Amino acid sequence: MGRAVRRPLGGLPAWLVQRLSAVFMLGFTVFVLVRFLVEPPHSYDAWRSWVGHIGVSAASGVFIAALLAHAWVGLRDVTLDYVAPLAARVAVLSLIAATLVAVAAFAFRILFLAHG
Repeated sequence: MGRAVRRPLGGLPAWLVQRLSAVFMLGFTVFVLVRFLVEPPHSYDAWRSWVGHIGVSAASGVFIAALLAHAWVGLRDVTLDYVAPLAARVAVLSLIAATLVAVAAFAFRILFLAHG
């Protein structure tokens, strides 16, 4: 396959990003569910204290990064497969990228406010 046809971050690297991010997100989700079943926070202050803990906050940040990477690879592949005109493809990919950047900014702002 020629270089012009090859996708950046395609093939095995994209597959690995999808699978590793999915495994991390599943593990973190199970951790949170078990934590809340065993010892649920009974107030906003308890919730904020738990989320503000450096380990939980760091794992939440990695979860958000994994979610965004997973979403980018998946949406990028769907766009490249089904949007044929180059201008439309660039527009859709730009919209996806801008949306994911906005979601990242919002999510990390929330995480940083948990420490304040």
